[in-house]
Amino acid sequence: MANTKINGVVLSESNMGDFDKMLTILTPNVGKISCVAKGARRPRSALLAGTQIFCFGEYLMYRGTNTYHINSVEPIEVFYNIRTDLDKLKYAVHINKIIQDVTHENQNCFNILQLLLNTLYVISETEKDLDLVLSIFKLRLVSILGFKPKIDSCVNCNEKENLNHFSLRDNGLKCEACARQDKSSIEMTESTLNAVKYTITAPPKKLFSFTIKDESLEEFKLISKLYFNEKMEKEYKMEELF
Repeated sequence: MANTKINGVVLSESNMGDFDKMLTILTPNVGKISCVAKGARRPRSALLAGTQIFCFGEYLMYRGTNTYHINSVEPIEVFYNIRTDLDKLKYAVHINKIIQDVTHENQNCFNILQLLLNTLYVISETEKDLDLVLSIFKLRLVSILGFKPKIDSCVNCNEKENLNHFSLRDNGLKCEACARQDKSSIEMTESTLNAVKYTITAPPKKLFSFTIKDESLEEFKLISKLYFNEKMEKEYKMEELF
């Protein structure tokens, strides 16, 4: 069986037998895959570091009948700070759960994986407001998944000015006049509007490079949460770790 190198991030790990692990890894080209890591739980195993949850690495593996089998791994980033901060861990686990729900095997997940890695990096390496990080992640993810809201003009009349409402029902911005007829629309400050536009259009590496405060932050969080839940047809709640 031919070995192949695959980059990916570990979404889940579970014990198997005395020393082995079963992993779920998100890859850019073949989607979410199941992998067996023989002996990964042995104290001196070369697979130990690279088979922990959230680890991003280069995996040398071969495909068996039902699963992949890992021969070796070169860890690229382990996001260590997430493991030492309960708040960061809580948000990372929540994001991880969402990613597992929206990804599948044999799916091109390049953009989703890129978003996940950038999000984990910001959580791990910065002290950015975690609610803001989560809100940016959700709005960007739902756009990647095919529910990108219209932001260049009113979704109803194509007016390009006074776009100070976000319509959950009609998937985008609305002008003042059209919003009066839409009970699902949420009024926004200019700062919130700019945050929504930036989140949807920003280059991946600069996605988290803005801040927003007070009233506008609350508006942005509400829009991101409600729009995401609406399109996913599910309400994601933050769960306690312990």
